Amino acid sequence: MLNTQYVRSIKMIRDEIPSFKKYPFNLPSLKTLDELSFHPNVTFLVGENGMGKSTLLEAIAVALGFNPEGGSFNFNFSTYDSHSPLGDYLQVIKGIEKPRDGFFLRAESFYNVASNIEEMDQEILGRPIIDSFGGVSLHEQSHGEAFFATFLHRFGGNGIYILDEPEAALSPLRQMSMLTRIHDLINENSQFIIATHSPIIMAYPDAKIFELTEEGISESKLEETNHYRIMKQFFDDKNRMLHHLLNG
Repeated sequence: MLNTQYVRSIKMIRDEIPSFKKYPFNLPSLKTLDELSFHPNVTFLVGENGMGKSTLLEAIAVALGFNPEGGSFNFNFSTYDSHSPLGDYLQVIKGIEKPRDGFFLRAESFYNVASNIEEMDQEILGRPIIDSFGGVSLHEQSHGEAFFATFLHRFGGNGIYILDEPEAALSPLRQMSMLTRIHDLINENSQFIIATHSPIIMAYPDAKIFELTEEGISESKLEETNHYRIMKQFFDDKNRMLHHLLNG
């Protein structure tokens, strides 16, 4: 397995931040953020809702030159301007090699990416962009099928891939298939940074996991993450957990 590290780490430019009392800098995970060093293959950002993992992932993507709503490096559309200013205060430390491909794939704005592809294909001559996504309109597939088709066909290796909560569009079986595809792309000289709630996805071997909590950001192992422990507790004793949930 190759160890190509396109993004080595990020540093927060703390002395330029105007205030740690305003969003997103008031989030506990960002108040204490100084530097994060990434795994050359796969790095996960995990945590409960509101801890800032998607905000941080978006800022990393923006700092790398991606469109805030997703897409490849050459996507520059905007349907809404709601991304945080965090990316302006991150310094990206890159590796020696430059990626030949890249994509920022986020579930919440994937519809907008699909619409932009159709708009661009109406304006350009030559090979349609949608051919790189499997050749079938992403709007003519289910959300999960379109999302996985992008992951399967558009990602070509030798790339940096930023994924925001991909499990939102994928069944558990598809999430397992995603692990296989991630592994194939790692062997094709790729690097992933992924924000996720899914213990299935974060089970990728030898990955680095950063957990964002009220105490800040800390490196963790799969079995130590809150997501894994809660899921394990539920399925180890489903009836007891349901009793507490439904009967107070």
